[in-house]
Amino acid sequence: MVSSMTGFGRAKEQIGDFDITVEIKSVNHRYFEFSSRLPRGYQFMEEKLKSLCHSAIARGKVELSVLIENHAQDAVVLELNEQYADAYVSALHQLAERYSLTDDITVSSLIGNSDIFSVRRSEADEETVTEAVLQVAGEALGRFIAMRKTEGERLAADISSRAEAIAEHVAFIEQRSPQTVSEYRVRLEQRIRELLQDAAVDEQRLLTETAVFADKIAVAEETVRLQSHLKQLHSMLEVDKDIGRKLDFLVQEMNRETNTIGSKAQDLEIGRHIVEMKAEIEKIREQVQNIE
Repeated sequence: MVSSMTGFGRAKEQIGDFDITVEIKSVNHRYFEFSSRLPRGYQFMEEKLKSLCHSAIARGKVELSVLIENHAQDAVVLELNEQYADAYVSALHQLAERYSLTDDITVSSLIGNSDIFSVRRSEADEETVTEAVLQVAGEALGRFIAMRKTEGERLAADISSRAEAIAEHVAFIEQRSPQTVSEYRVRLEQRIRELLQDAAVDEQRLLTETAVFADKIAVAEETVRLQSHLKQLHSMLEVDKDIGRKLDFLVQEMNRETNTIGSKAQDLEIGRHIVEMKAEIEKIREQVQNIE
């Protein structure tokens, strides 16, 4: 079925020592575009996450974010900056000696200097954490795709209903068009009789003028092509592939045929149906912009 280009998927799992949250969202875009927000130090997994998304997403501007909490006992490492501590303590001894101060340096008196200690997170094994994140990302991607398909079904249903409405307008035009020729012949004959009064009407000339008019306003070719486009549209909506660009082109062709019919048909009733058709085609075009 049809997929929308907008979607959202989220998954959260605890795998080993890691609490992992992955969110995937997308909006309309002409091509596939990927961006990610990863915790500092985890950029090494970006390409694999991009490949995972691209394997299931053909078009759309995709944003993926990852949160990772490492609960391993050695996840946090406190390191002593020995060189700095040696210099700091030596300076304190010199200070006490120079100014005859009590030399009462203790560990507790050094804790306040934040530069003596540094806190860092231990680096987890890249392969292990990447595998865990990809697992959670796969779950988020599954929910993301499901949402896209649900939205796609709604879009397809709306487009189909509008295509059926257009088909009804085309059927009316096909029925009405021959009548306009007959009406034109009657009006032309009446006008000629008014001009000639009692003189005989040249039937051959009347037939010729009517034939010229009929050829001028003939829209059979356009309505046949439009019917074909509508059938193709319905068929494409049943295809489980990226069809957005093809649908966009097809809608352009439908609009072109409709404009041609509107410019040829010299009839008020047909004109009203043309207006309705163009409105439906424009709404279809707007919906197609959301399809992958």
